[in-house]
Amino acid sequence: MERSSTTQPSDGQERTVGELVTMMSEQVSSLIRSELKLAQVEMKTKGKETALGAGMFGVSGVVMLYGVGCLLACVIIALSGAVAAWLAALIVGVVLLAVAGCVALVGRRRLQRAAPPVPEETIASVKADVEEIKERTHR
Repeated sequence: MERSSTTQPSDGQERTVGELVTMMSEQVSSLIRSELKLAQVEMKTKGKETALGAGMFGVSGVVMLYGVGCLLACVIIALSGAVAAWLAALIVGVVLLAVAGCVALVGRRRLQRAAPPVPEETIASVKADVEEIKERTHR
């Protein structure tokens, strides 16, 4: 009767070193494949969420652009009652460029602080696996 390397020996039998090494290599190989699948699924899920969020953010930006354009036209028309129309447009344009510069600097700082997108769950799982293997080898 043959037994595979994953079956338990019957009572009173010890496994040989060769069998133990074979079992370990099979289990490590299976573990690595499982961790890679987990990383792939996790990154795919994060990618889909990121794409959907970016698309929605883009649409909202376009709609906001039209709204801001209407409000800017209103401000220019209102200022043109006190100064020349060209001067009103110049004032509004300079203020907008200043605001855009400030927002760009803040955004740049935020991007520099952002962590790179990594599969955090997979990394934690692999670290736990490594610790478990280290503990078992010391026994």
